[in-house]
Amino acid sequence: MMRIPPRTALLGCLAPPGARRTLAAVAVALLAGLALIACVSDEPLRAWLILITGPLPELRQGADGAWHWHRLVRFGTVLQDTVNLTLLALALLIPFRARQFSLGADGQLFLGALAGMVVGLSLPGPAWIVLPLAAAAAMLAGALWGGATGVLKARYGANEMVVSLMLNLVAIEIYRLAIMAWLRDPDAGFPATPFLPPTAMFDPLIAYTGVTLMLAAAPLAVLAVTVLLGRTTLGYEIRVAGAAPAFAAQAGVPVARAIVLSMALGGALAGLAGFHIGHAVLGRLPVDLAAGLGFEGLLVALLARHEPRAILGAAFFYAWLRAGGQAMERSTDVAREIALVLQALVIVLVMAERWPWQARTGRKATP
Repeated sequence: MMRIPPRTALLGCLAPPGARRTLAAVAVALLAGLALIACVSDEPLRAWLILITGPLPELRQGADGAWHWHRLVRFGTVLQDTVNLTLLALALLIPFRARQFSLGADGQLFLGALAGMVVGLSLPGPAWIVLPLAAAAAMLAGALWGGATGVLKARYGANEMVVSLMLNLVAIEIYRLAIMAWLRDPDAGFPATPFLPPTAMFDPLIAYTGVTLMLAAAPLAVLAVTVLLGRTTLGYEIRVAGAAPAFAAQAGVPVARAIVLSMALGGALAGLAGFHIGHAVLGRLPVDLAAGLGFEGLLVALLARHEPRAILGAAFFYAWLRAGGQAMERSTDVAREIALVLQALVIVLVMAERWPWQARTGRKATP
């Protein structure tokens, strides 16, 4: 007779660890946000509702009697940001499982975007050839730059946080030099590369947005990292090298190799995020491409408590709240910095061992 597992066991398999706690943190932060908005706004409830529902597309009936979707661009921005944030959070999560605190996702993203752009601009051919090769070049560039940090840590004992931060600066300057000296479009009104040919770009799934087939990269990357860390020998080596490096070395686990490969795999995902920006979102690369996306990926990884299965939801929430903050700023008297406060509050509540009202009893927050 087949034994049916209890409902709690099924939920535990489907939901990532800490899901209830994360949802509770989100609810508490949103309620705190309402109280905060009430202190600065004449219409706090309206502003709060726009913050929450602003990114939603809206179905309206036109003058011709037909129904049309509106605000799809804003929703598309949420989706394209979710892809970037997912890839960058995973890029930081893999080294973290080896207890390597890499902060080099920015530099890996810049070099990945640059490598993919070089291939896209120089390689003729159909899209099914150009796009995979450009993606491979972007991932290789990110992997090599991330692996360099791993080699310096594993071989010479260099501090990975300092090394990765310094390499970010080097990578950004290489990126800017390449665009200004070799890839600059003379007909552009600002320093940028030429636009990619149509065969080197993804077609948008939503008009006037960067939502393309790369949208599938986010869940596929989450699945790949989950399988890598939980079901493969390399994933086991990475986890053991991070949890007990001395024991792992005595047990024959190649700790140095695990460190280098964790950094390189993370760099490959960050490079893929750069490919997404160049070939799906922008279609060209400006010299002043905004830095700091890697740190947003770090915030998403913290929000997901470094659990791969929670990364996609955390990235979507982060992107949603950012778009909602922009909509709230345009439509009400509340600045979008309120959304930043809410993001910070959610992360603090998620990462806290105990919440304030649990401190007296000594109980930890609900997992």
